[in-house]
Amino acid sequence: MRNQYDFSPLYRTAIGFDRLANFIEAASNQSAQAQSNGYPPYNIEALDENNYRITLAVAGFSEDELTIVAQENALVVTGTKQKKNEQTKFLHQGIAERGFERKYQIADHVKVKAANLENGLLQIDLEREIPEALKPKQIPINGKLRVEALDAKSA
Repeated sequence: MRNQYDFSPLYRTAIGFDRLANFIEAASNQSAQAQSNGYPPYNIEALDENNYRITLAVAGFSEDELTIVAQENALVVTGTKQKKNEQTKFLHQGIAERGFERKYQIADHVKVKAANLENGLLQIDLEREIPEALKPKQIPINGKLRVEALDAKSA
């Protein structure tokens, strides 16, 4: 049974957070789907404050069979396995050779920097690049910037 949450009170009291509420709602729907399909397994690492890495275990897939698409605030990794010889007779087949699609929601200003496939692991490096206009800035009071206050804090 899946829990349904009502986000309408958030819409009434918060301005500009509707995208956040939609994101939470979509994430709760995706988590229910992800629990039923854990293929392929993956890790998400925080390398430092602004750098991240997603590592997917894609053993058996070649570079030609993998596609990485970054669009707006989404990252989609797709694996399409090419058909092998249909006459192969397996006594046991434990290696999954099925296609997959993994979707990740990424924050604003997070960009895909690189992707590398080595030893069956696909590593996707991401970096948060905050534009200069969005970085914190000190506002002068009466047209004067209080430099001495800044110097005292840094000491």
